[in-house]
Amino acid sequence: MGYINQVLPSLLEGLKMTLGVFVLTLVGSLPLGVIVAILQKSPLKILRWIIDTYITIMRGTPLLLQIVFVYYGLSLANLITLPRFEAAVFTFILNYAAYFAEIFRGGMQAVPAGQYAGAKVLGFSRLQTMWYITLPQVVKTVMPSVGNEVINLIKDTSLVYVIGLGDLMRAGNIAVSRDVTLIPYLLVGAMYLGLTIILTIAMRYIEKRLNYYR
Repeated sequence: MGYINQVLPSLLEGLKMTLGVFVLTLVGSLPLGVIVAILQKSPLKILRWIIDTYITIMRGTPLLLQIVFVYYGLSLANLITLPRFEAAVFTFILNYAAYFAEIFRGGMQAVPAGQYAGAKVLGFSRLQTMWYITLPQVVKTVMPSVGNEVINLIKDTSLVYVIGLGDLMRAGNIAVSRDVTLIPYLLVGAMYLGLTIILTIAMRYIEKRLNYYR
């Protein structure tokens, strides 16, 4: 118990970094995913091609590699030098927005075409149709898939160690290397598991609330 009290402060400090990346990624990637999904339906072919290329790159390459590229690659190419935390959050937002965009696109395709025709007859603009008719249905439909990605995100935040950010996993690695014991890893695992359980309960509550209004 004494050892746990000794390493717990450093793990909690790492947990703050993990939660910071997680929250900012969600705040940035969810609305960006909606925008990207809408742009996929653009009548402009070149815009659709750009969006498809972006999604293919984000989904087709490892997130770890993307973090390294944004932090080290852009700096070596003399394009921009981002601080570690900003580089990690920026990369996570771009990566997860691509996955969310595909989820939202699938939800939009599930909306019956007749509803678009009905909105047009009622004189709704494209924006009004999207806001009042499409999005409320899409949110209900895609919530389970979004929940899965949210849970994946909390675990993926451990990848920020690659650019030296002091997240929960890195704090555990340092304690294990220093003290030659696996107890820090057990504590790290318990924290990730606790976060996953909390997120699962929260997402199921949201799904239940959305189902109430059906």
